[in-house]
Amino acid sequence: MRPIVASIHAPATLLSQYLNDLLAPIYLFEARATTFTNSIDVVRRLKKYENDGYMTAKTQFIVTDVKDMYTMIPRQGALEALAGFCIRHSKQGKIGPFTIDHIMKIARLILDTNTFVYNDTYYRQIRGGAMGSAFTQVLANIYMYQWEQHLIAYQAAKNEIFGRYLDDILMTTNGTMDEMKQLLERVGNKDVNIKINYQIDRTVDFLDVSISNEDSRLRTKIYHKPAAEPYILPFTSTHPQHIQRNIPYGAIVRAVRICSNLPDFHSELCHIDISLLLNGYPPNFIRKQFNRLFQSTPIVSMLDGMNEQSYRQLHHRLLHQPTRHEQQLKKMMINPIESPSVLQPYVWNKQIMFPHYLFDHTRLGQLRRAFMDWWSKHFAFPDSSLCEVKVRLVGDTQKTLEKFLIQKKPRRELLTKME
Repeated sequence: MRPIVASIHAPATLLSQYLNDLLAPIYLFEARATTFTNSIDVVRRLKKYENDGYMTAKTQFIVTDVKDMYTMIPRQGALEALAGFCIRHSKQGKIGPFTIDHIMKIARLILDTNTFVYNDTYYRQIRGGAMGSAFTQVLANIYMYQWEQHLIAYQAAKNEIFGRYLDDILMTTNGTMDEMKQLLERVGNKDVNIKINYQIDRTVDFLDVSISNEDSRLRTKIYHKPAAEPYILPFTSTHPQHIQRNIPYGAIVRAVRICSNLPDFHSELCHIDISLLLNGYPPNFIRKQFNRLFQSTPIVSMLDGMNEQSYRQLHHRLLHQPTRHEQQLKKMMINPIESPSVLQPYVWNKQIMFPHYLFDHTRLGQLRRAFMDWWSKHFAFPDSSLCEVKVRLVGDTQKTLEKFLIQKKPRRELLTKME
């Protein structure tokens, strides 16, 4: 067994998030060419590799896993890598309003407060970082970016792919098996703190994508772990209906983006359909959400009338359509050193108001009508300055059973008697 320190809601949680938001856009700006942001990004890179003519009948894929990356990075080595990273990307010795010395002091403070209680005894983590600390991710990425430079240069010289998502690495090769094994063995012995496991084959699973080379043709489809249960948010759960609507819609959009051919898409469609039915979603509700995608695209009007050619057009269009997360990352990478996005003031739109309420599906219609009547009568009446304000009611989900059963804090005696 291996203990994992989450450190969620720890004393330095907000400071950790702040430092991550300051440094992560700069890291991604520098390492974007060798960093995967999600599974869709993986498929895009592989498609480009194929279209550029680098995929041949002997092309193989290499999947590498860094063992216990967050907890095994050395503290001093990671801080030295962080200092070098800040020096390279600072302007007049600063990143935003902070000097490099300030950033290093904040980093040490976050690492020094990784504490937890076990068997009525306090412990402090002295190696790596807490799994639930946002700063741990960017610190590990900076350390790994320094470690992987040899692999990046080797792959670039041969026009091959190198990409990493956290502790998972994907590479392509047209070389021999012995050549790549020797390379990976040398890299694996480079740093005693970084241990890797690797697999080299024509068919591999990376993140949630199954990747195959079929006679120099790329084939991708969704990969489901054997131990994964077909469990999603039950339809009877007390959540706003837009969440339940977006679950099947988001699943089918993801399937179109990742599955490169029509038979694999149909197979994934059956998997989604069965999973939804098992979790209580009505068949008509599922069909309606499935049709949302095909009704919104000019390529196909109906799912039943789709052929291989029309599916490939739809796959290509959605694959290269940026996700919401990617759009946010793109904004964050605009001048991240002089004007970090985390320091930009939030501009409130005074024409929209978002009142929150505790969601309950049994009184949803009555609550909305009652609220709008009350709003119109007492605030947005004729000649009121609030007539132009639009109201968007936001339903907050109720507490889950987990919130009531899990006790995360130590006993009060341990919190007050620290000696």
